[in-house]
Amino acid sequence: MREVGVTGAQARLLMILAADEGRQQTHYASVLEVEPITLCRMVDRMVEADLIERSPDPNDRRARLLSRSDKARALEPVLQEKIDQLVDDIQSPFTSDELQILHRLLSRMGEQLVSPSEKITENKEVTAHG
Repeated sequence: MREVGVTGAQARLLMILAADEGRQQTHYASVLEVEPITLCRMVDRMVEADLIERSPDPNDRRARLLSRSDKARALEPVLQEKIDQLVDDIQSPFTSDELQILHRLLSRMGEQLVSPSEKITENKEVTAHG
């Protein structure tokens, strides 16, 4: 992604914004699983590079909403092409059947990845109801 002028983390944020733009910074920190201050620093750099725009949240004067700049929108097809090429490169050694098996296994593993707070909530619900 460096050849496009963004880091991998910045590209990830831009692609997330492309799908779900105009939310508070804290939302994107949660989606990216980073601390809000970490995202804030990255967004600061992206604002300076004219990739992201911050606007006041009309419902919360302390919060800022994030959106892509025109420059970022223009980069989107290039970023998507780079991502598609990376996925193709990673998957190229595998057959279609192997990829289907891998997908099923990773999906099952993902189902087991529940955050500790979700596990606590689930355990409380089971205890309360069972």
